[in-house]
Formats: sequence, structure tokens, C-alpha cells
Amino acid sequence: MNALEYAQQANGSFALPDACFKIKALMEDDSSTIESFANVISVDPSLTSRLLQIANSAIYSFPGEISTISRAITIIGTQAIYNMMLVDVAATAFKHFSNQAIDLKRFWHMSVFCGLASKNLAITAGIRDIERLFVAGLLQNFGELIVAKVSPELAKQCEAYSADLLPWQLQQQVLGFTYTEVSAELLKIWQIPEKIIMPIRHYNNAHNIEINKDVKVLYLASRLALVECHPDSFSYDDGVDASLCQSLKVSTDDLDNAASFAAVETKNILNIMNAKFYG
Repeated sequence: MNALEYAQQANGSFALPDACFKIKALMEDDSSTIESFANVISVDPSLTSRLLQIANSAIYSFPGEISTISRAITIIGTQAIYNMMLVDVAATAFKHFSNQAIDLKRFWHMSVFCGLASKNLAITAGIRDIERLFVAGLLQNFGELIVAKVSPELAKQCEAYSADLLPWQLQQQVLGFTYTEVSAELLKIWQIPEKIIMPIRHYNNAHNIEINKDVKVLYLASRLALVECHPDSFSYDDGVDASLCQSLKVSTDDLDNAASFAAVETKNILNIMNAKFYG
């Protein structure tokens, strides 16, 4: 099987809810109002609860309690609402996943950390629309969950990475492609904007090809996530390309700050998303 075939098999198990498509359609309609978005969200009690919880969390640090859907949408923004729904799909898939082929705690910790580190580094690099980078960082390795569900024995082989054989190198060796390629194909099926898919598809080759800042940021964030989850086995020197840092004007201190920010906020995000495998 190739990356696209894995994504096609997984689409039924990890499908976007109808509300995602409705929100996306509203975003593309210039006549849409806050009330239009609120009407879609309000019919889903779980989504409404999650939205209000996030609006009142330390992530936004808004003074005063946010108690209505329309106010929460105004504070967070419609793009962030859509991104949150994508995050929720990932969280739901994770919570209902019962498979011992991969380390689920590590998978979710690394994914959330990568999203947060991407968001922080995007600010440092002067990139606008940092929420886009958070979603890309969070979902970049979603293909791991898909392969683990469809071919658990192959996913288990891909768990045996080390400093001598990095995760994406081992995936290429075992599968003939990387988890990020599966992620990109699934997001394409989901009709996710190309500006989110593109850095996911290319970041592992960031040091070989001329690409934009998004790709470079995701490359750095993914390496920080690897060090975060395996501090005894990996270090910045193993995976971080100094030339990419220079091109983004990101210093060692900036990397440390991004890692520190992500480490603190990862636990908060995991608690919000109710990831039951995190302890």
C-alpha cells in the first residue's frame, strides 16, 4: 500500500463531521455572520462546551468570563474555530483508538508539542496566521495513527527508531514513505487548505530544497518535539539544521523558548482535549 491508499482506507474511520464542512462553507461566504456560525455550533453540545472551555482558557487569557457562543467566536475567530474542529477530530480518533502497536501517550504528546512549538516559532519568524502552523504541527504525524490502525505490525516496526535511524528514515525504510505523506493525503481528502498541507508534505526535506518559512518552522518544531519526548536519546544537535535557523533568524535561545513554551502549554491543551491516555 502507498500513502494515498492508507489515507483512503482511513477516511471512513477518521472522517470530518458535517459541522466542519458547514463551517468551511460559511468561511468562504462573505455574507456569513457570527450568528450563522453560532447556529451551526449550537446544535452540537460537545462542540459548544469545548468552544466555551477553550475561549475561557489561559490560551486566550481574555479578561472576564465568555458565556455565549457568539462572544466566543468573536474572541477566537472563525479560522481558529475551524482549526479547533480539526483538532477535535484528531483528539476523538485518539481517544477511541485501541491498539498497542504504538506508544499512544508519546504520539499525542509529540503531536500537541509540535503544534505549540510551531506556533511559537512562527511568531519569532514573523509569520502571520500562526493558528495555521499550530494545526499543521498538530496533524503532521496523524499518518502514524492511520498506519497503526491499518497495519499495526508495520507501525510497531517503525517504533524502533534511534539517533542512528531517525523516525522518518525508519518509516521510509519500512513503508516506502513517511507518516507525514499519509497525513498530507488524508488532509487533501478532507479538503483542508493547501497552505496547511504543503508544509506537512515537505518539511522533512526542508534542508534539501528551497521552500517557504512554514516548511522550515514545521521542520524545527518536529525536531524539538522529538527531543522533548526522547531527551535521553536525542538532542538539538542531532536533528536541527543550523542553516535553517539562520534563514529564519531563529537563535538557540529562540529554540529553547519555543520548547519551554510548548512543554508548559502541552499539558494544558491535553487536559482541555480530555486525552484520556495522558497522565
